[in-house]
Amino acid sequence: MLKGVHLSLMIGPAVPAPAPKVVVDALLHAQVTSGKDKAGFQLTLGVSKDSPLLTTMLPSGYFDPITTRVIMIVTLGGFPNVIMDGIVTRQELTPSSDPGQSTLTITGEDLSVLMDIVEIKRPFPAMDGTAQSYLILAPYAAFGVTPVVLPPVFPDTQVPVKKIMSQVKTDLQHLKMLAKRNGYVFYVEPGPLPGQSIAYMGPNIRIPVPQPALSINMDAHTNVESLSFSLDGLAKEVMVVTVYDPITHRIPITIPIPNFSLFQPPLGARPTAPAKVTFPSDLASEEAPGVLNRVLGRLFKGSNNAITVSGTLDVVRYGHVLRSKMLVGVRGAGIAYDGLYYVDSVTHNLKRGEYKQSFQLSRDGLISITPKVPI
Repeated sequence: MLKGVHLSLMIGPAVPAPAPKVVVDALLHAQVTSGKDKAGFQLTLGVSKDSPLLTTMLPSGYFDPITTRVIMIVTLGGFPNVIMDGIVTRQELTPSSDPGQSTLTITGEDLSVLMDIVEIKRPFPAMDGTAQSYLILAPYAAFGVTPVVLPPVFPDTQVPVKKIMSQVKTDLQHLKMLAKRNGYVFYVEPGPLPGQSIAYMGPNIRIPVPQPALSINMDAHTNVESLSFSLDGLAKEVMVVTVYDPITHRIPITIPIPNFSLFQPPLGARPTAPAKVTFPSDLASEEAPGVLNRVLGRLFKGSNNAITVSGTLDVVRYGHVLRSKMLVGVRGAGIAYDGLYYVDSVTHNLKRGEYKQSFQLSRDGLISITPKVPI
């Protein structure tokens, strides 16, 4: 691609192989978007009327949806970064009468799309959410998916003579339902090696080691192309939960749940005050462990961060591949907005001679809690 940056593309069913030269030569643009719980990719290929892509590979099923797997590895400074391991879900051909303007676009999602295809009906007798998750994820080990499921603080195993929990939807829908009950997140993260992925269910924990700082308005030290900050005063809310006493089950007890996260503490010295109050109505039929898990889940899930940041950067100038679900420092924006932020989403845009990223950051509170941003 360009000096110090190399893109490796692997395509094929089950275990992908390096893409043939005709595919690499036809690649015009590659885009990968990694968000909070989902990732997707898009490959744009330039084709001609007699291109092998149209005459041979496309008819033979080389880019067939669902059966075709794509792995993308970016090597920067000799260090490989697996930015995508996914499945093709769509292909679009756009012919043109102008020479060299016809394109073939391949779109796909991460491996979690395989979990959202078939609706399955099965019971889970005497199994808590952790056991259910491992049972559901076991078959996906054939695709190199390693499950990492953290159990809830309060086990919620159902007694078979009273209630048996069942799955009536797809694997992904059931996994996300189990995660939501405990305030957890579920996502499939590619890597660390090609052909490997991690299916994580647990609290939304961000890796505490910050990535190299994003610098703006700092002359020669500037390494981002643009940054914009926004503070939404209506983003935060307080949830008020009403439960019944554990002895008589008749006396209502009102418990306000603050809007902060045990695993994502505020990164600003002046937190934004909540502006909304909500009263969930779906806890009346819950048993005590379920209510406690929902309350803890609120504290695990954390606040809706009032401050959001969007921007773009050139990876070569930045010197690193910015990753989502981690921390990053910002400097040069002033005393109010400098400091550490959570990286919510990153979009990789790769073409010949260019590798740029657009990103979304967030945090709660103005003024950094750290005296200095790690460079």
